[in-house]
Amino acid sequence: MGDFDPGPPVAVAEHFGNVPSYADFRQFFWYDWGPVFYRGRLDGTARLLAVASDPGPTERVAGRTLVGDAGQRVQGFLAKLGLTRSYTLVNAYSYALIPARAQQAMPLLSRPDQLAWRNTLLELITGAPLQAIVAFGVQAKSAVHLWTGKPAVPVFEVPHPSSRSPKVLIDSWRAAITELRGIVTPDPDGDNTVPNYGTKFGEADYAPIPARDLPFGVPPWLGNDAWGRKDKPKHNNSVERPDTDLLHTLVWRAPVLD
Repeated sequence: MGDFDPGPPVAVAEHFGNVPSYADFRQFFWYDWGPVFYRGRLDGTARLLAVASDPGPTERVAGRTLVGDAGQRVQGFLAKLGLTRSYTLVNAYSYALIPARAQQAMPLLSRPDQLAWRNTLLELITGAPLQAIVAFGVQAKSAVHLWTGKPAVPVFEVPHPSSRSPKVLIDSWRAAITELRGIVTPDPDGDNTVPNYGTKFGEADYAPIPARDLPFGVPPWLGNDAWGRKDKPKHNNSVERPDTDLLHTLVWRAPVLD
């Protein structure tokens, strides 16, 4: 049957089911596609909590967050720490954010019902093993700052994996990896002595999403877009929103398999 994610524990699933409404802010999000909540361990065993911004189109297809190009960069970040499973990944927003509306949506992060729900979620999915928190990007940084009950572990604030400032991004990630290697215990099958980042992202800095992080039945290539990054023309995600219908259509492209 293979390895796959069986879904969240009952208490966490119930909490997901009680996510406060985004309806009043729907103009800032791809609202009609619904929420996507997490990837990784939700049972309190994670040694690293990563918070990013919001799910994208690949995440909607997978039903798990940080699965597309940005997620594969984050998986490479985890791999450099020797983490193969002891992590949990969530977002500041449960719905996909329309990039041009990001600034207008920011007040939602501190709205009392959203704030209480998100902070309770973070408390539900973390436990004593947690050794560090990484906030990827502005929205994530705000969400972590608003978590008043967060554990007394180091917090790293780094650019989002999709940052448009590549030098700032990779310099910040390289410095974070150097520090985190002295804080986060690698998994038994991980290796935190692999090369750190160079001066620009290469294919070796990506990592495919493990099957254990994805639902049963997804195609084996989902979460590994190396083929698209080599394709001509290049495309970094297998799922995209076509310009003809940004709100209600997704296009999912499969690789041509040998």
